[in-house]
Amino acid sequence: MLELAILGFLAEGPLPGHELRRRVSQLIGYARPVSDGSLYPAINRLAKAGLLDRQADPRAGAARYVLSLTEAGRVEMLERLRKPADHEITDFTRFFTLLAFLSKLPDVSEQHAVLRRRLDFLEEPASFFYDGEKPLRAEEVADPYRRGLLLTARAISRSERAWLREVLGEQPIQNDPAPSESSNRSA
Repeated sequence: MLELAILGFLAEGPLPGHELRRRVSQLIGYARPVSDGSLYPAINRLAKAGLLDRQADPRAGAARYVLSLTEAGRVEMLERLRKPADHEITDFTRFFTLLAFLSKLPDVSEQHAVLRRRLDFLEEPASFFYDGEKPLRAEEVADPYRRGLLLTARAISRSERAWLREVLGEQPIQNDPAPSESSNRSA
């Protein structure tokens, strides 16, 4: 997702390396710190692959660069947005990064296809805790911290599903149950 964040921010216009680092850190650094040891090798890989261009920044001195997206980089970014890997749909932090740049896809139907995949995932049965094969609901968990985890996850899932349905133009589900609360879902 680091590479998508780099490509996405550069799709908005050329940036000096330090500004790109700040933006990437603000987007994904809250959950996973972005170190120079991960950012600059990613920039180097993208430059070597011809996806971004690095030009000396005459205003900032010889050691400073301005990075910009190449046409190949734009094509790569759009392809990553159109066809995200399954783990980019299911992992919240990765999906969050994907969502930050989804509007770069010019075709709304392609944007909606990605959102539909996320909604379908959120509506699948799942839980953090099980009794054998049966997913446990928050009300069935005695440990207050595990119950808190399940209640928080339920609220987040419910809110995200409502937002996804709204964007996709679907009717909201009245008293939308968490998947663990409905008869055909048990997350």
